[in-house]
Amino acid sequence: MVDSVKTLIEKWVRPEIRALRAYHVPSAQGMVKLDAMENPYRWPEDLLPGWYARLAGAEINRYPDPEAARLKARLRQVFSVPEGMGVTFGNGSDELIQLIIMALAGAGSKVLAPHPTFSMYQMISTFVGVGYVDVPLRADDFSLDRDAVLQAIHKEQPAVVFLSYPNNPTGNLFDNDAIRAVIEAAPGLVVIDEAYHAFAETSWLNEVATYPNLLVLRTVSKLGLAGLRLGWLCGDPAWLREIDKIRLPYNINVLTQATAEYALEHYAVLERQTAALRSERGALLRALDGFAGVRAFPSAANFILFRVPTGRAAEIFDGLKARGVLIKNMDPAAPMLRDCLRVTVGMPEENQRFLDALRAVI
Repeated sequence: MVDSVKTLIEKWVRPEIRALRAYHVPSAQGMVKLDAMENPYRWPEDLLPGWYARLAGAEINRYPDPEAARLKARLRQVFSVPEGMGVTFGNGSDELIQLIIMALAGAGSKVLAPHPTFSMYQMISTFVGVGYVDVPLRADDFSLDRDAVLQAIHKEQPAVVFLSYPNNPTGNLFDNDAIRAVIEAAPGLVVIDEAYHAFAETSWLNEVATYPNLLVLRTVSKLGLAGLRLGWLCGDPAWLREIDKIRLPYNINVLTQATAEYALEHYAVLERQTAALRSERGALLRALDGFAGVRAFPSAANFILFRVPTGRAAEIFDGLKARGVLIKNMDPAAPMLRDCLRVTVGMPEENQRFLDALRAVI
């Protein structure tokens, strides 16, 4: 007799997987959506005909170019990839994080990252069955605790260290000298995740040729192309050849390649949009600082973490949602984020809707 589904799951699904909850994406239908760090701007109307023509010419009856060679050449030019360094693509940066961890997932391998940071580093480590070590940030300003990280590296000997730059969900840039010390102390890879590079206006990309254990990870999602799910990884070609061995073939589809190549041909449009969002970020920070009992943390990303009066995070989050504004409640994520909410920088009218709703709730 075949066992019940419950019995089979308990027998065969790893306990650490059964203990997880699936990544939840809340519905934002009919709401001002300021919860997912997206660029709120669509493309100008005059770009659309050229895009439609590019898509119409895509050979969707054929498998895509497995190397995405044309897109890679355009990307290298737009982002000034250092000479001699390699580039590989992932279906979003999440896939590249998974590939990195899988490639280094030997017996006893560990992943190390600050805490709090991007949740996927820990989640994917758990999926792959690799030990995960988190090192708390400094509680007062979320800066990198250099001594604590170096001690953890010495003790744990991690196969890979992930540093989000700027950090998600706190929005701050870690000190460059501290990052350099981490790179020099790490026995394995250091991956600097620059998902928000367009808003930070600073980068470690040029350093990949300097440090043999450094990779820089980016995504086009925050630039206004989140729907494409396209991430890219840059570093020494020898590292990327190893990672490519486990990358599934044809992981970047024909329509994504065509759209991303077209978008990068018009990168100035995306730059104007990110510049507008940086300006709005400053205005939003100043407005949040004007609320009694609210502390907004400086941000180099396209979102702002802010702390509300003690014990009111859930109430304020629900009150905003009831008024048609969806942000992110970070209070349950970590003790260091107690009473914290995170808002994505939107268009001026969206930011004003958020501020008006926040004023009403508070």
